[in-house]
Amino acid sequence: MEREFSNQVIFITGAAHGQGRATAIAFAKERANIAAFDVAKQIEYPSYTFGNSQELESLKQEVEAIGSECLIFSGDVRDDEAISSAVSETIEKFGRIDVLFNNAGICAYGLSHELTEQAWDAMVDINLKGAWLVARRIIPQMIKQKSGVIISNSSIAGLRGMGRLSHYAASKWGLIGLTKSWAIELAPHNIRALSIHPTGVNTPMNDGLAAMEGATPQEIAERSAGNLLPVPWIEPEDVANAVLFLSSKKSRFVTGSQYVLDAGLLTR
Repeated sequence: MEREFSNQVIFITGAAHGQGRATAIAFAKERANIAAFDVAKQIEYPSYTFGNSQELESLKQEVEAIGSECLIFSGDVRDDEAISSAVSETIEKFGRIDVLFNNAGICAYGLSHELTEQAWDAMVDINLKGAWLVARRIIPQMIKQKSGVIISNSSIAGLRGMGRLSHYAASKWGLIGLTKSWAIELAPHNIRALSIHPTGVNTPMNDGLAAMEGATPQEIAERSAGNLLPVPWIEPEDVANAVLFLSSKKSRFVTGSQYVLDAGLLTR
């Protein structure tokens, strides 16, 4: 049976595990082809565990077992050469890119006046500049094909300030401005742009951040103001389902918007 995303191509950053991996699997089940980009190694900041090449390879195997095709790329979203090569190979293989999920990102705690310049730069360069670097290589192809969707993974921190997360919040707020500007510039080409804003998500990053605080994820959730709904966090599949919906024809007139999946946290 033909499905809406059959033979479409989804380019996902931060794809090795967590929200990126769940989104790749969700699209593969809809018969989309996947281009999975991930740093796939430990970087200097922050210190929790990142995705690795084995996870990328297992994602490829899982996608192909479902019946879709999958290209995998090890690269940093701060590395324009790696991005350009991955995008070019994806277009050469599949001829198009229909959805970009700007998912790669980092998070770490620190009082704003105590942050090092290195920490600030890493946060903003990965979370914000990285999204721009990837998109600027993909947008020309979307303009050529006169269609496309760009979804950037922001955060509830992109809609409010957060203590000890000033650099994170600033980077995630920046994604909103970038998203709205893309929406304005790209609407004439039938390209939509949106940002999503999850509460805490049950991912390796969630575990790593808690460990850096000497606590469990459950303890961190209990210390915070908390979600309105009685859950400490949401699952990667919840994010994947949102990206799938926003990429679909059901959302064909949604652009420039911020989609919140926060279990009611902001309402509280």
